Amino acid sequence: MIILKSNNNQELRQLLGEMDNLFDGFFPWLAGQYDPGLGGFYYAQSSIQDKAFIPDIESTAQSLNIIDRQQLIGAMPAKMRNEMVHFFQQKQNPQSGYFVDAHPAMIKDEVMVHRAINYSTGSLKKLGSKALYPLPFVAKAAPEYVSTPDSYLAKWRSIDLRNSWRGCDRLATSCTYIGQMPESDREPFLQEAVRFLESIQDPETGLWGAGSLYVRISGTFKLHTFYSGFGIPMPNIELIYKSVLHCLRNEEATDMCYIRNPIDLLSYIQVPLTPSEISEILTITNNNMSKLKRADGGFSREIENSPPGPNVAQVKKGDYYPDMPEPVALSQGLYEGDLNASTQATLIRRQAYRLAGCIEEPLKGSSEFYEKII
Repeated sequence: MIILKSNNNQELRQLLGEMDNLFDGFFPWLAGQYDPGLGGFYYAQSSIQDKAFIPDIESTAQSLNIIDRQQLIGAMPAKMRNEMVHFFQQKQNPQSGYFVDAHPAMIKDEVMVHRAINYSTGSLKKLGSKALYPLPFVAKAAPEYVSTPDSYLAKWRSIDLRNSWRGCDRLATSCTYIGQMPESDREPFLQEAVRFLESIQDPETGLWGAGSLYVRISGTFKLHTFYSGFGIPMPNIELIYKSVLHCLRNEEATDMCYIRNPIDLLSYIQVPLTPSEISEILTITNNNMSKLKRADGGFSREIENSPPGPNVAQVKKGDYYPDMPEPVALSQGLYEGDLNASTQATLIRRQAYRLAGCIEEPLKGSSEFYEKII
């Protein structure tokens, strides 16, 4: 049932209902990704079928986020809770404090390394637990560039933004170390970061970096995690709003991120939207999402197939990106659902309800999730 907070627009109710219908078969698929012996979730069905792959940090954390959005964490069986706590805790290096998957390429990709800290600590908190060892900054294992505001700024200036999506991801995820600092030490770093970002923001579009319009919007989305994470207002939100609407109306979304990132930005910047604009956005979003729904019940990152790992898809053909790290493969990359796209689908739904002024209720079938696992 769709519960309206204030807006009694029948068209919006219908569009939200259409979006909910896209999740048919979703929870049996999600339950099937869980490995009770390892306490984690696989990235895709082809990951389960191939012994070269095991559950990974990102897919497991994203699954837990989906469970949380459906208000199911409180009902999690104790056995599963303990399995998942163990999964994350045993991923942490006792000396450095980092959380790392077994795949040897992961440690070479700083974005995945940084995300793993936030994913793991956030998941453990949701599960009522915590990391066993100090995090990298406290363990004195953080990179040298976080030693002073000047060295931190030098690091940021060195990051190539000719692919906005990848570059801004590197900027934003490096802030995990700032988050580990005592609050009194954090402020000078934040001040340098804010000044730097304001100096390189495009004065016409409100976006950062270069690349296609969806790539730049995706980069700007990555930076919104920095601003929102530290409670700092994002500059030039009116320009960002116009760029997002122009992109939705004129560009083709070939990646689930290209569907999620614009609607997330619109929800974050909170520029007032008319009912007709909201209807237009939801219509475009539903149409785009439907192209990425798969017969197995999940959603795929891309039109042609599910990329074999979450960091592989950031760089599209024709988009500039130097020194591409070795991809972290988590699946065979078939025409199938994957956890990266599927968690984004539930985030899109959440933001769609917020834009429409409606109360988000758990999806149909979510209440039987644990029955499918057990």
